[in-house]
Amino acid sequence: MSLRSQLIHRSDQPTTLSRRTVLRAAAAAVPLAAVPALPAVAGSVREPAAIGRLAEKIEAGMAKYAIPGVGLGLWYRGREYVRGFGVTSVDTQAPVTADTVFRIGSTTKTFTATAIMRLVERGRIHLDAPVRRYLPDFTTSDPSVAARVTVRQLLNHSAGWQGDYFLDTGQGDDALAQYVAGMTQVPQLTPLGKVFSYNNAAIGIAGRILEVVTGKPYESALRELVVDPLGLAHSRYFRSELAGFSIAASHNIVDGKPVVEPAFDAMPRSLHAAGGLISSAHDQLRYARYHLGHSGFPHLLTDRSRRAMQSDPGPGGTLFVELNGVGVSWMLRPTAEGPTVVQHGGDWSGQHSGFLMVPERDFAITLLTNSESGPSLVAELFADDWALREFADVSNLRAVPRELPPHRLAAYQGTYVSQQIGFDGQPSDLGLDLVADDGELVAKVDGEDALRLVFYRNGYALALDPSGQPTHIRVNFVFDANGRPQWLRYGGRLFRHQAADRRTSGLRKANLTHPRLL
Repeated sequence: MSLRSQLIHRSDQPTTLSRRTVLRAAAAAVPLAAVPALPAVAGSVREPAAIGRLAEKIEAGMAKYAIPGVGLGLWYRGREYVRGFGVTSVDTQAPVTADTVFRIGSTTKTFTATAIMRLVERGRIHLDAPVRRYLPDFTTSDPSVAARVTVRQLLNHSAGWQGDYFLDTGQGDDALAQYVAGMTQVPQLTPLGKVFSYNNAAIGIAGRILEVVTGKPYESALRELVVDPLGLAHSRYFRSELAGFSIAASHNIVDGKPVVEPAFDAMPRSLHAAGGLISSAHDQLRYARYHLGHSGFPHLLTDRSRRAMQSDPGPGGTLFVELNGVGVSWMLRPTAEGPTVVQHGGDWSGQHSGFLMVPERDFAITLLTNSESGPSLVAELFADDWALREFADVSNLRAVPRELPPHRLAAYQGTYVSQQIGFDGQPSDLGLDLVADDGELVAKVDGEDALRLVFYRNGYALALDPSGQPTHIRVNFVFDANGRPQWLRYGGRLFRHQAADRRTSGLRKANLTHPRLL
């Protein structure tokens, strides 16, 4: 799971919503009836009661958050349940089916990594080799990092440079090459290999390595190495390839109701490796079953390589949930009971999804939505532990809120600023203010309360809405050598702690309900 864009509003770019708009949308949402579920298994007489409870939760979330359509894929107790709810578009009212395609966003990163691992097995790429073995001209703003960063560090999000680099380099076959050439403008934030920070740019570089090693455009390499061998018949990168498909339209929320927003469909080709795949619930569940190690699939990776993608994590932290770290692109999430959750998910304007597996329980779930308010339902099912408890008998690490005394909270107060580079190559700052209040921290945007942060262990906090209700999001602080808060990690991104007297006047404000792209 990842962050959505806070891009400047322009007619050629996806738009974003303020927190207040999203909250109004949730309150005013008109219920949307789900279409009848597709049969889970041919000839089945009775399905587990948990399936019905999940369907009810999805339908309630669609009504509450004004989500027109949802695609669901579930592997549970040895059976597939693949269903469509609602409609692909409020304009056409065509029903969502198991094969309706949505943009899956950052789960694409795991496809990129799976392709990399195929070439690792063939001896053409080595995870611990420097990037410059494959991209001799690779440069970054810190020359020492460019010389040392490895392929593995690209894939476990520990390269340390700013990750939200969204430069649009056109639709030609050279889009990724130009994107990587622009890395000199991307600032280095933390030492190489030491700190987890979600990194779209690093996966773009991995995609460029695939191009150079295979001699083919990224999208062609991915289809040949992963998509086509797995029989993912409804998974493509270009909208021109979707003729005849059932397509989920992207929706904005206007006055509490979903409205089709065609401008949301555009994506720079430079971002395809990080988040460009368009796929269906049926294909996503098939992909999940492959990564669970089920028989009957083509031999893409040895079991050893497949398991290696889900182990040996880099630095940990939080990305909505707590993470042990990231393996080879898979986010590895601890549970109170011990089994590891293997997770991703993704976001693009009007298209938000979740994807997780619990290999030790032989369980997987994926959910695809077609509304700007989709992250709220995704959070209920993929950050909260309702689905994990219901289907896999595991739960999040325990988090008991506790108030801190004023002298403990004082160190955390101040302005926190993050940066991204937009489609046009221009940097922009995103800022929020943290102030102490009644044993907790309040995150303010434009002087108004946006979130409350309540600590549950040292440096880790639960994010609540201004009224104190859970958002299902966890955050944490990264400390300097003297034990002072240096960064706030929110949604996997690092917000730098500024001087206490620097307020966010003049900065673009962080959207704490639906943060950034991919």
